[in-house]
Amino acid sequence: MNARRASWLVVGLLLTALALAALGVCVGSAGFENLIGPLLNPDADPAATAMAQQIVWEIRLPRTLGAWGAGALLGLAGAVAQGLFRNPLADPFLLGSASGASLGVALALAAMGGGAGMLGASMMNVDVAVSVFSSSVWVRLGLTGAAFGGAVLAVLLTLLLSRGVQHTLRLLLAGVVVGVVLGAMTHLVLLFSPESLQAMQAFMLGSTSFVGWTACVLMGAVWAVCALAAWLLARVLDGLSLGDATARSLGLPLGPMRAALVAVLALATGTAVAQTGLIAFVGLAAPHLVRSMVKTTSARLMLLASCMGGALLMAADTLARWLIAPQELPVGVLTAVLGGGYLLWLMQRNTRVSRGAGL
Repeated sequence: MNARRASWLVVGLLLTALALAALGVCVGSAGFENLIGPLLNPDADPAATAMAQQIVWEIRLPRTLGAWGAGALLGLAGAVAQGLFRNPLADPFLLGSASGASLGVALALAAMGGGAGMLGASMMNVDVAVSVFSSSVWVRLGLTGAAFGGAVLAVLLTLLLSRGVQHTLRLLLAGVVVGVVLGAMTHLVLLFSPESLQAMQAFMLGSTSFVGWTACVLMGAVWAVCALAAWLLARVLDGLSLGDATARSLGLPLGPMRAALVAVLALATGTAVAQTGLIAFVGLAAPHLVRSMVKTTSARLMLLASCMGGALLMAADTLARWLIAPQELPVGVLTAVLGGGYLLWLMQRNTRVSRGAGL
């Protein structure tokens, strides 16, 4: 019964993603009415038609699909983190990857100087931003590489401090320490490079504005690799949910498999953060939403959490573009508000259920 419900939920989430993709293509600063006319009647104004096609195919469609890719990576990473740490409040940024990515971007912006500050000024208007930055591919590649490298190095530092992955609590505490220290170093870099503050703010608030087809292909490839690896390691997560002693009695090599799960977590999180900045609560809320709908194994949970995370970020990105159009809200702020509200509601509901059971 649960397997059937999980299958229907996957189908429902994929159909929701398709509907959100169609809606996302229509929402933006140019306005739906300014696009539909030239697209439906291309002979009336060839210049307007060419512009409309460019906006749809080169800006909005890759951005919308990129939002699904980043959300899917964060949802998958969240499910892995919660299973690895046996903690429903674990999120993909728990091993210091977010702080490492922020430090990498801050150092890259400081090295680029004031010219990179244009990124922050352009992040809030996708149609203008992409045309302005179409000739600055190396800047975007540099920032992406810096974010990914910083995230991976932060996870490696966490593993070094925790002396491997044998002790989950030590790994968790090391991640917290690394996050705090690297966060402080980021603020120190920005203190000596104030011209980078605006661009750094855009990264920390999260945005899908500069996601293009290359980023979509990269996130899709990484998601496929991480999803396959997580599916192969799902038995470990099922065993860990019963405790380390039970998992060992099942003959599971916990050390190597924990290391593999950490690698999946770091790769998925680092790739998503490198393309979209810091987007909160998607990786934390997606597995919770799935568990509230269906009880399933870790293998199905990770697939469902990926689909849920993709749908959540697509919806948030579309809403961020629509609420104050032609301007847009940072999508990371919107996901934090909505995700925080959902978790508060969930806590209150669980508290009332517990009190009722106690009575």
